[in-house]
Amino acid sequence: MNDVVQPTWTAQALCALIDGRLVGDGSVSVTGIGRIESAAPGEITFVASEKYLKFLASTKATCVIISEGLIGDDIPQQTAIIVPDAYRSFVRIMQEFFPPHRLEPGLRHATATIHETADVDPTAAVGPGCVIGERCVVGPGTQLIANVVLYADCTVGRKSVLHGNVTLYAGTTLGDHCIVHAGSVLGADGFGFLEQPDGSFDKIPQVGTVCVGDSVEIGANCTIDRAAVGQTILEDGVKLDNLVHIAHGVVVGKNTAIAAQAGISGSTRLGERNRIAGQVGIVGHITTADNVIVEAQSGVSKAITTPGAYFGSPAKEHRTALRLEAALRHLPQLMVELRELQRRIDELTSDNAAPTS
Repeated sequence: MNDVVQPTWTAQALCALIDGRLVGDGSVSVTGIGRIESAAPGEITFVASEKYLKFLASTKATCVIISEGLIGDDIPQQTAIIVPDAYRSFVRIMQEFFPPHRLEPGLRHATATIHETADVDPTAAVGPGCVIGERCVVGPGTQLIANVVLYADCTVGRKSVLHGNVTLYAGTTLGDHCIVHAGSVLGADGFGFLEQPDGSFDKIPQVGTVCVGDSVEIGANCTIDRAAVGQTILEDGVKLDNLVHIAHGVVVGKNTAIAAQAGISGSTRLGERNRIAGQVGIVGHITTADNVIVEAQSGVSKAITTPGAYFGSPAKEHRTALRLEAALRHLPQLMVELRELQRRIDELTSDNAAPTS
């Protein structure tokens, strides 16, 4: 956990922060957060599901946030804050107790290299080992934590954070309020090769760019390839888990979330508010509708034109996929029964055959 000293709040102040209803002593001090099963005195926890109500009697937490409708006439022994959605309110308090690490605004570390043609806002922070290339633009309040490399002509918007060892290849654009976690690479060449008659490959120049919208979060060790021509685009609000690959020319629609180890092949366009689960593979040159869910380890081999949940390889509508899975489980027994029926038919056919003269 963090070594920083945690702030101290009163329950009353936290109640005001999340616009809740206080039950009990509002003057108690809260210095940390914890799970309801293991919270210590001085910590705040939450109950957002009936299955966790049983821990109210035993938790040592000083204060508990409880969703409306879960608490009846029984008053908890702890100070309680009643809210519409306890989990959402708990997250808000977590943000207050654990603000993200930030460099001092305006920092220019002695080991950083900033090209004379780069335009770095006075309030942006440039940490140790960073390299900012020709004609780059870094917006107000943005943080380059350490060893960040911006090739020539990159643009990073306002109040974005690039963590250690992030690399933006030439011409990459990153919007406002973005977070890029350690080791991710934006704008490397797409996988483009032309096979020759002798079986060797010639490289196809990848001369496009990567454009990332606002409020996008990119996990650790993701790779987002530049387009061969044109742009690879992540629209506003996109969230990528760790180890996600976005190939050249892909467009990811607004507020789409992609879990770890998923791969999106070249020139595919994902709709808005898609949810792509872990280890999903999507072929190139197809589209998905808005509001599509693709469940874990599925393979999408053709366009998805209707919103809904899809599963399997090749991916099918969720209920159809489950029926097929159920049928497959019965297939071995059905084969046994089929062979037995065939044997009986053969016997009957043999018994009824006309005798030869």
